[in-house]
Amino acid sequence: MKNYFSSNFKLGVLGGGQLGKMLLTETHKFDIYTAILDGAKDAPCAQICNEFHQGDLLDFDTVYNFGKKVDLLTIEIEHVNTEALLKLEAEGLNIYPQPNVLQIIQHKGKQKDFFVKNNIPTSPHKRFSTLEELKKETLQFPFVWKSAQFGYDGTGVKIVKNEQDLNILPDTDCIVEELIPFKNELAVIVARNKRGEIKTYPVVEMEFHPEANQVEYVICPARISNEVADKARNIALKVAESFKHIGLLAVELFQTENDEILVNEVAPRTHNSGHYSIEASYTSQFEQHVRSILNLPLGNTESKVAGIMVNLVGEEGFSGDVVYENMEEILKMDGVTPHIYGKKQTRPFRKMGHVTVVNTDLDEAHKIAEKVKNTIRVISK
Repeated sequence: MKNYFSSNFKLGVLGGGQLGKMLLTETHKFDIYTAILDGAKDAPCAQICNEFHQGDLLDFDTVYNFGKKVDLLTIEIEHVNTEALLKLEAEGLNIYPQPNVLQIIQHKGKQKDFFVKNNIPTSPHKRFSTLEELKKETLQFPFVWKSAQFGYDGTGVKIVKNEQDLNILPDTDCIVEELIPFKNELAVIVARNKRGEIKTYPVVEMEFHPEANQVEYVICPARISNEVADKARNIALKVAESFKHIGLLAVELFQTENDEILVNEVAPRTHNSGHYSIEASYTSQFEQHVRSILNLPLGNTESKVAGIMVNLVGEEGFSGDVVYENMEEILKMDGVTPHIYGKKQTRPFRKMGHVTVVNTDLDEAHKIAEKVKNTIRVISK
């Protein structure tokens, strides 16, 4: 086996945001040398990796030249130049998740087509390359509009209720999905290594902020029947097997009114829905990502305790140097661990950190999570 630990092996990561920062906790633990590429000189990873390179993740030459400096390449964001990755892969560099998987996933239209082709249950959809093309279509309102590329954290997604709403949509490559009435939004993280070992984390439930379309709470385990949980995990496994991806895959799901499970979309990386695992699981999603891309044995995905994650986002009406108000108050609460992402500037709804609440009792954890949510505020000076 290759020696990754305390050696001259160099792991390259495309993206230096909060997911990279939490990944570095694990590479520090294992003493794995990391090089990071990110567009922002003050990216959360900049000060804490072994080697930092500033550059555009969508620029062919920047990504290609960075890849030439490392022994294995991974990502913490999927918006990267895949042409450069395909060339690097053809030249023998190991890249996980694989570039061909990234190419499908980073385009929502291709992603949905892939689900249909592989008999993965998902909501009906249509693809359009322009707004004009979309307006010519006979449409059933309301529907879900999604930008085909570069959407994140609720941006690039809109519920279109009527003809007037069409006028505020950007003119871009997009997909239209049937609006599915659902009881729950669920997610399952699947880990898979090169030798084909595969494991799923428990099903989690996501509670969303109505205006920002961002996750407010992630609840593990989800408050669903064992039967629904098994169905969700099996569908997530089918998605991972269809992609044959290496690394982590977060599969976002809808539980419909009649307990069917539909795949909403996937992310080929560590994910917001798995942050609870840092405190609540035997193996955090970030350690599991390292294990899976290096083809090491996968860790135990079960939870030690119930975990709830509360997202910390910038308060409306505040922009500027960040202040975490009432931090001391939440630190007095039992089982509460804040994670601050290292972004110096706040703005409305910007993801600034998260708080994990762990407890042997899920209901108790939920009460504390609500208290945390109502106490801490992300504001500016």
